[in-house]
Amino acid sequence: MTKSIVTYNVNGIRAAVKKGLLDWMKEGQYDIVCLQETKCQPDQGPIEELEALGYHHCWHSAAKKGYSSVATFSKTKPDLIVAGTEMQKYDLEGRVLRTDFGDTTILNCYFPSGSSGAERQAFKYEFLDDFYPWVNELKKKRPKLIVVGDYNIAHNDIDIHNPKGNKKSSGFLPEERGWMTKWLESGFTDSFRSLHPEMQEFSWWTYRFNCRAKNKGWRIDYQCITDNLKDQLKSARQLNDAVHSDHCPVLIEIDL
Repeated sequence: MTKSIVTYNVNGIRAAVKKGLLDWMKEGQYDIVCLQETKCQPDQGPIEELEALGYHHCWHSAAKKGYSSVATFSKTKPDLIVAGTEMQKYDLEGRVLRTDFGDTTILNCYFPSGSSGAERQAFKYEFLDDFYPWVNELKKKRPKLIVVGDYNIAHNDIDIHNPKGNKKSSGFLPEERGWMTKWLESGFTDSFRSLHPEMQEFSWWTYRFNCRAKNKGWRIDYQCITDNLKDQLKSARQLNDAVHSDHCPVLIEIDL
């Protein structure tokens, strides 16, 4: 059966709801919606509205209120929900939420950003170094993985509007791009790029300089699937018309 899966950094779910997020979800009737940077605790979320739309909901919120956090909404109740990675320094920031549906596992992830300075860039590198073996260990037990979310990395020149001007910018540094290459070589497929090898679409635009209107953006939000799911992938696109955040949603349709 073909399932529609959305990943979306909403930059605050309460703000996104005010901009029509729930109406957009109602219209789309997506099977699974993975949100990042919800910036809320579960009891602060639009619980009744989500349930009225037919969604089961699970949350992994940061210890610090109003910060980071991820949430997954699904039309089918997950068989298993696991909040976090058992690595406390990341779990305190609410960065990874696992949901199992049959033999498929979805990881809803919000990778750290390093744009605020050297300390957070170092934290980002630590996360990448720790996340990689953690996922590959999980893959031994759950070989069908879909790892979605805001990776905060633009992989190649085609994934960013100004590669030369951003070669020293966090999110496009050689070390980050190299990690992304290693990640994809370890048995993962970048859904969008596999179906559209030469198409340039972005998923994030800074609020400054009217960048979204000029389409000067970055593709930093991904739905990476294990290679054994590649033949089941039907479509993958950025939904640029959805404007509830400085990101846009990324949609895949896949047979599960």
